[in-house]
Amino acid sequence: MAITHFPLKLVSRRMLAPAVGHYAFVRDDGQPLDFVPGQFIQVHFAYADGTATKRSYSLATIHDHAMGPGEAVEIAVSYVPGGAATALFEGLEVGGTVDASGPFGRFCLMPGDANGRYLLIATGTGVTPYRAMLPQLEAAIRERGVRVVLLFGARTPAELLYGDEFRAFADRHPEHFRFVPCFSRELPAEGSAHAHADVRRGYVQQFLAEVAPDPTADIAYLCGNPNMVDACFEALKADGLEVKQIRREKYVSSK
Repeated sequence: MAITHFPLKLVSRRMLAPAVGHYAFVRDDGQPLDFVPGQFIQVHFAYADGTATKRSYSLATIHDHAMGPGEAVEIAVSYVPGGAATALFEGLEVGGTVDASGPFGRFCLMPGDANGRYLLIATGTGVTPYRAMLPQLEAAIRERGVRVVLLFGARTPAELLYGDEFRAFADRHPEHFRFVPCFSRELPAEGSAHAHADVRRGYVQQFLAEVAPDPTADIAYLCGNPNMVDACFEALKADGLEVKQIRREKYVSSK
């Protein structure tokens, strides 16, 4: 089956962190992008020598899918020093276009899920698909009372991508959504927006036991650094979760 390519036109961009940009596009061919939260797109370009290459980016778009497919296409882009994709995105002006394909992937909430709780675990831009899932999670909270824990690892408060949005969601659903930022290098200053009782110092895998994974109730999602994904996968299996209860996606940085 041939992969359909389409142009994406940049509408806006802003920095989420010192080395991560949030890019908002629309399809420039007049078509919507029908996707399931958790899926990704691929951006196609060429190296300086003309060799074709591509990079994958999870969709960060928050869209009410009950209203049909939307126009917005939002992604988070990590800047890699000397990276070809970094040069592409840093040089992209509003109104400029990139060549894309997709959506792809199965790292999604499943319609038949009947679990009592989701454990969402991420590092860095691996949290992007969980932002896109927020409307679905809100519906699952409303319809079947599901509980959600988001364990999110960042080095510093400045690198807590979409942290304000996750904190606001937790504040709206205090009985059902718990947001646990884990900072490996620097904690938020007292009195800052990110200072909270659920803030932890260390790596996400150190605090997995604290949320007491339960094989009778939990479905876990792991996204981000491959070492974190592997460590949490082994820990969850040791806690009794079956492989089918653990859904994972690894992010590997490329130049």
